[in-house]
Amino acid sequence: MPDLLIELFSEEIPARMQRRAAQDLKKLVTDGMVEAGLTYASAAEFSTPRRLALTIDGVLANSPTTVEERKGPRADAPEKAIEGFLRGAGLTRDQLEERETPKGPVLFARIEKRGQPAAEIVAEVLEKTIRTFPWPKSMRWGAGALRWVRPLHSILCILSDEAGAEVVPLEIEGIVAGDRTAGHRFMSPDRFSVVTFDDYTAKLKRAYVVLDPAERADAIWHDATNMAFASGLEVVEDKGLLAEVSGLVEWPVVLMGRIADDFLDLPPEVLQTSMKEHQKFFSVRNPKTGRIERFITVANRETADNGATILAGNEKVLSARLADAKFFWENDLRVAKAGMEPWLEQLKNVTFHAKLGTQAERIDRIAALARELAPMVGADADQAERAARLAKADLSSEMVYEFPELQGLMGRYYIAAAGEEAAIAAAAEEHYSPLGPSDDVPTAPVSVAVALADKIDTLTGFWAIDEKPTGSKDPFALRRAALGGIRLVLDNRLSLKLLKLFSQSIDEHFSHLKKEWEDPEWQADIDAMKRVGAKSLDEFYELQAALREKHTSQKERDASRRAFMEHIAAFDVQKFVSHEDELLTFLHDRLKVYLRDQGIRHDIIDACIAMEGNDDLTLLVKRARALSDALKTEDGENLIQGFKRANNILTQAEAADGVEYSYGADVKFAETDEERALFAALDQAEAQIEPALQQQDFATAMTALAGLRGPIDAFFEAVMINADNATVRRNRLNLLSRITKLCTSVADLTRIEG
Repeated sequence: MPDLLIELFSEEIPARMQRRAAQDLKKLVTDGMVEAGLTYASAAEFSTPRRLALTIDGVLANSPTTVEERKGPRADAPEKAIEGFLRGAGLTRDQLEERETPKGPVLFARIEKRGQPAAEIVAEVLEKTIRTFPWPKSMRWGAGALRWVRPLHSILCILSDEAGAEVVPLEIEGIVAGDRTAGHRFMSPDRFSVVTFDDYTAKLKRAYVVLDPAERADAIWHDATNMAFASGLEVVEDKGLLAEVSGLVEWPVVLMGRIADDFLDLPPEVLQTSMKEHQKFFSVRNPKTGRIERFITVANRETADNGATILAGNEKVLSARLADAKFFWENDLRVAKAGMEPWLEQLKNVTFHAKLGTQAERIDRIAALARELAPMVGADADQAERAARLAKADLSSEMVYEFPELQGLMGRYYIAAAGEEAAIAAAAEEHYSPLGPSDDVPTAPVSVAVALADKIDTLTGFWAIDEKPTGSKDPFALRRAALGGIRLVLDNRLSLKLLKLFSQSIDEHFSHLKKEWEDPEWQADIDAMKRVGAKSLDEFYELQAALREKHTSQKERDASRRAFMEHIAAFDVQKFVSHEDELLTFLHDRLKVYLRDQGIRHDIIDACIAMEGNDDLTLLVKRARALSDALKTEDGENLIQGFKRANNILTQAEAADGVEYSYGADVKFAETDEERALFAALDQAEAQIEPALQQQDFATAMTALAGLRGPIDAFFEAVMINADNATVRRNRLNLLSRITKLCTSVADLTRIEG
């Protein structure tokens, strides 16, 4: 069985595209081969900045010959029907076989598809793959029609076995496939031939090309950490940067350079971000001081001076970059120490969203909500409000304008420089968290208050203007905001009534609009508007924008006022916004995903969501975990079956009798020991469950409930519910009602599946 080797050699492929491109090459080629009947044993893909490579082992020498038998029309069918069948089968009339069947003589075609040599199939598949390759961006060059991410120079495509290597015959837009490739662009540019994959990788390495990106990444990290360790330093880990840099070089040469003393006092995050974004440098930290003192760069070649010239050039460019960063830092510090008021004033001119006002208006809303949340999370109200008002001030800073990813972090530095309390400074950085499932959750009370206020404001605002996530789109990252809010609540074990907070947040969203309505200049218009209804929320906002526009002439202003007056009624929050319940459902859906990842079934969560107080997520999750633990026990699982049996019998009896059996079960009407035992067990369970529920001790409540399994099972074994005596029957049905009420006081067990 031959092995297949493919290499597509081109100009430099962007690092971000290499991994996916190698995977696409493997999938397209192997899928095409299998579809054509050419199977294989294994396949592996590789990439460097200038090549995509694919090796496939154990390829069949030929695709197998297949025979298909196809049933046709009757032998005496119209000639046109027979001709159509012949065209579809690709046969002539004399090649058909006539057979007797219960329906008379029928024509059959025996279609033999002869196998193809592997080289022919590979050529067809590879040509199609190259011509239809799914690059995110591609280009044409010269006079040809072929598109590739960068100009494609050569195609290596060989099938090799014990007898030697065979070049697959293929030509695309003048590029003829062969058995030759080239090494490193500068260190070994000459072309050479190969015969197998092992020969290919060995010769590439001698030509200063490391084919495997994982091997390049390992070499970079090994050399970088050893070099830093030798100087008593450590490399700041950055897996994303490592993957990117390994896609920029074919022969990695690690060099460590110095950062000029003038820049060592810059915040380490500024140094790290500037070097990463502009130069693709790794930061090297002094573990004793936490300062970034050196950098690691990865060259793509060896030099006679061991990289000295490369380092000198990099250090010069880096100094220019860091000079800009230092300028931004010093300017920002001057503003921060003066109180940051100019930055806050600038945010009045920065639109957060056309329908949700400016960043300054958003800060007002978050500050009001953070103040409300403060006592609920154990924070000082004045601190929480102050932190919320300053948390986004750094959006106006020069440093964050240059490096948006530093927002919040720079705010912490600037607020501390302004002399504010440490908790307020920390909130600037932490209120954005958590951003992802692995991100740390803030625990400092002030940070928690501001972070929650920020996320609630985002959710309620976009819900109010009907910008909700769809199945495939979430442009405002509302799912992330919801999950962040959930984690803030649960990790900090907060007991919050979310519906009340949603309502207050929505009120805050429209408070700035109310202020305009209260302007005396508009009172006459308001009176007229009360008589006219707005046609839609979108129209309300559109005309509201016209209202707020500063017109240059009185004529334009009057026209705008008349248009606004004709279409907009007096502002009424409740008229436009009644989304609290829908937003809570959205949070519950996110919570289901979060808890499902922790092993709690969706039906258990639904059973707890159905209970009163489901806007208290901490309470809800405590209930769900207790129910989940109970159902993992034999008693808990069997109790569910007993409950369902009781509920089904009760439901059917109430439907048949047209009455509700919800009161009056009395032990004096019990006729069996099992009945009397169940009455006693229910009395005992109620005495435990009711106080446990009041104390939110769901584990105790569930344990007491599971203890009913034995008495309920015994009751159903010994007692016939539909007794002949009407009084006894009614008493037993009321007893079933007591069982179901006690069970559903802990969770809605009707929603438990199975």
